[in-house]
Amino acid sequence: MSERETVGFIGLGLMGRPMALNLIKAGYTLVVHSRSQGPVETLARAGAHVAGSPAEVAREATVVITMVPDSPDVELVLAGPNGVFEGVRPGTVLIDMSSISPVVTRRLAAEAATRGATLLDAPVSGGEIGAVQGTLSIMVGGEVAALERVRPILNAMGNPERVIHIGESGAGQICKVCNQMAIGGTLAVVSELMALATKAGVDPARVREALMGGFAASRVLEVHGERILRKNFKPGFRAGLYNKDMGIAMETARTHQVPVPVSAVVAQLVGAMVAAGRADDDYSGLAAVLFDMAGLRA
Repeated sequence: MSERETVGFIGLGLMGRPMALNLIKAGYTLVVHSRSQGPVETLARAGAHVAGSPAEVAREATVVITMVPDSPDVELVLAGPNGVFEGVRPGTVLIDMSSISPVVTRRLAAEAATRGATLLDAPVSGGEIGAVQGTLSIMVGGEVAALERVRPILNAMGNPERVIHIGESGAGQICKVCNQMAIGGTLAVVSELMALATKAGVDPARVREALMGGFAASRVLEVHGERILRKNFKPGFRAGLYNKDMGIAMETARTHQVPVPVSAVVAQLVGAMVAAGRADDDYSGLAAVLFDMAGLRA
């Protein structure tokens, strides 16, 4: 059935644009809409049909994907004027691949159900590289039957072995919160150890090389450690968006009365990075905050 789906894609930013292009490469008929016209024109040249509003996307598509920055953006795209809910047809599967509040996700899923549609929350991990290469990890919350219907679509954007059903509606967003907490804690410590090695007069590149061969090895040490060594903070995932994600993590932890002291410190460090004017840097630029605190330059 999925080969016959017409897919709508709303939100063609740093992540959305390559994800949408991968759907075209996989042979899907694509209907796109985004606030910025540059990416829309890129997708149109690649063969996508351009819609004038989210509602128009919903009228033409049997599956609608949203990939926008934050909870208010998703609410506007789905439930706002000329939003998806105004044009959605019964039987449509909506896939929100944004990283937003689980509470908002559950509310929008309930509203979608009143219109005969099903909303899956399917946030991703893997950054711009994963979006371009089609190797994203996708964490899915919602109905299993809906997931199985759209799984080939998700497989075109992510690693099929990493498209994982987490649980009921909102569970995908909870998983994404956990993902961001894990990355943030590791990134902060990697930044600290790089600063320590540097200030102690030890080559941080050799320290990283040694650690990659032992139990301390991680993707964060591998990828972001390299970024820190090269002082390359060109955004693959902007610090401003990561700051938003850590805010959602703090809110979610409070909601469930779970103490998260380590993640709270990371959230403050990311907030300091954004306050210092680095919101558009890659979030691995968190190292610059810790290097500054140590009297070093990153």
